[in-house]
Amino acid sequence: MLARWSQATVGPDIHIKVGRTLYSVPWKLIGRRVDVRSTATMVQVFHESELVKTHAALEQGKRTDRGDYPPEKIAFQMRTPIWCRGQASQVGDACREVIDQLLEVNALYRLRAAQGVLGLRKMYGDTRLEAACRKAVAVGDPSYRTVKGILVAGTETDPEPETGYAGASAFLHGPEGLFAATIPLQIPGEVHDDQGHADTDAEEAGR
Repeated sequence: MLARWSQATVGPDIHIKVGRTLYSVPWKLIGRRVDVRSTATMVQVFHESELVKTHAALEQGKRTDRGDYPPEKIAFQMRTPIWCRGQASQVGDACREVIDQLLEVNALYRLRAAQGVLGLRKMYGDTRLEAACRKAVAVGDPSYRTVKGILVAGTETDPEPETGYAGASAFLHGPEGLFAATIPLQIPGEVHDDQGHADTDAEEAGR
């Protein structure tokens, strides 16, 4: 069987290009130069003469082994909407409601925000997180930013806002009505997580 040798550099997305196909390589080799042996049926990748990856050959397209990603990337991919709902149910009904609302539309697009909410369990515990989710639902803003803001301000155990005219201000102004005196108000024009863009700390919390 004829074999063709070539060289490639592992890109930041953990893939190398061989012909018209992208093949994944273990993430620790990102930026490294590797040797590639290609046949009609197999692609083998070597680094410093050591075989590090073997793929079945593909004429065109992309072959990715999830195991080649760094651990945090694998963890993100494993935390699917189903996983998030299961974890939220362990926390409580209010947390499950927040997660359900986050994932109700464009679930994959808003997955990181849902993961961020669940990531708050590590720092604040299930009891406080459940109380904060209940408060976020009460003010009509079940987003990661609101839940975290309530926890940071420590207002999750405060009396819930009144309904009717007296409570209108809290409902109209969302999370600011709960903890405006404790944390800075949102900067005009800043995008909310519930619009599909979780902020940086949501990503960190979800890891």
